[in-house]
Amino acid sequence: MYSLKGDFLLDVENYKKLFQISEKIHSTLDVDILLGEIFVALKEVFPNYFYHLFLSLTSYNHSDLPIMDLEYDSENMAVIHAYETAQLQFESSNVPSHAILYAPLKGKSEVYGVMQVIAPDKSEFPAGDAEFVRLFSLCAGSSLENALAYQQSQQAISDLQLINQTSHQLNSNQPLVETLTYMSNQIIDSFEAQEVGFFLFSKNQLRAKVIPGSTSFFFTREAQVYIDYIIGKFDQSNEPIFIGDLELSKQHPYSFHSIMAVPVVVGQKLKGFSIIMHQDPYFFPFGTFKLLQSLVHHSSLALTNALLRDELEKLVITDHLTKLHSRKFLDEKIQQSMIKDEEGTFILIDLDNFKEINDTYGHQIGDLILVQVANLIKGSIRESDIGARWGGEELAIYLPRVPLETGVVIAQRILSKVAEYSNPHITVSCGVAYWSKDSQDSYSLLFKRADEALYRAKQTGKNKVVTQ
Repeated sequence: MYSLKGDFLLDVENYKKLFQISEKIHSTLDVDILLGEIFVALKEVFPNYFYHLFLSLTSYNHSDLPIMDLEYDSENMAVIHAYETAQLQFESSNVPSHAILYAPLKGKSEVYGVMQVIAPDKSEFPAGDAEFVRLFSLCAGSSLENALAYQQSQQAISDLQLINQTSHQLNSNQPLVETLTYMSNQIIDSFEAQEVGFFLFSKNQLRAKVIPGSTSFFFTREAQVYIDYIIGKFDQSNEPIFIGDLELSKQHPYSFHSIMAVPVVVGQKLKGFSIIMHQDPYFFPFGTFKLLQSLVHHSSLALTNALLRDELEKLVITDHLTKLHSRKFLDEKIQQSMIKDEEGTFILIDLDNFKEINDTYGHQIGDLILVQVANLIKGSIRESDIGARWGGEELAIYLPRVPLETGVVIAQRILSKVAEYSNPHITVSCGVAYWSKDSQDSYSLLFKRADEALYRAKQTGKNKVVTQ
């Protein structure tokens, strides 16, 4: 290793070249374009030399150029020395004979990397060339500092816009699913995340429920190991989690390595959390992690309000005791079905001798039996079917796009299950009515026919299904 002795002045021609290069590289504020221009300029001035850049930047998009991450490597101490001292460093080699110069890319506030210039077939680096590279590296360092500052300011503006847009959406009284889907899409677009999940803790804090709006992966069994891991971390502390390379088990390697998780805390109480994941290790920069924290922090209150609105809507359309739908909700769904569907079947159900049950066992047991029957109904119908509490001890089912014969089979199945499984023992009677486009029914007539069929079932012995 050797050093440049004394001051070496460039000739006028080289100063002109340096001025032109400096003017060109200072004209761009795009880091990737700037890095490319540095190599173009070096090749124009020294066409027979070879070049590398060792950068301390967190990211750049130049896999086609000789750019490498600056790492503390004991085998290349000249690079590290140039970076730490911000001074030119020289190295010579005899096999083959060539001279190497290391020039720091120094700005006003810090050193951003080191430029390696190799002069083949030379025992020492020419002094004039070394001085040119020194001045050029100062220009490049200053240009790089300006471009990075501009890039950071643009990123800050983008981050603020993301927070503002998301907060605005969360405060716009949209349905919870739409709100979280919007937030999920924003995170995927801005962070390049592969999976985004939102979770809400139950009242007893024993389990976390995945909220619609999360990506589909979090509704699978494979996701549970990640969810359980994050919950375990939050059991220890409510601090945000940033993991660059997750390894849950060497025997059972998992797909996602880069994970960020941020708690939703309202009134110092953990209400839920969000998880963002990518398969590549160390994919998310730390700046992205800080942005996610800000995003969730600004959204926490609005997200909680959206959750409360969603719960309130469920209370409005759900019977408190049976957890079946309300009659109002059933009425609306039947009217919608009679507009868009071709047919449907309506079942009206009444608990036989329910007054005697209340008189014998008390209203608390009566309520318990209503819940039992409601659960049997929920277990006997599809997700697209609607079970509701009609009023008192009467329950109802609407089966969209289902013919009468199938509706009767379902009613008979429920009747048999109630007779077999209810405790204390009870039976039910069912009135079944059907509509189709050809019959030109109204929903009020559909209810009337089902009610008349139920009345006949009660009057002719109970514990039976009658159609009208």
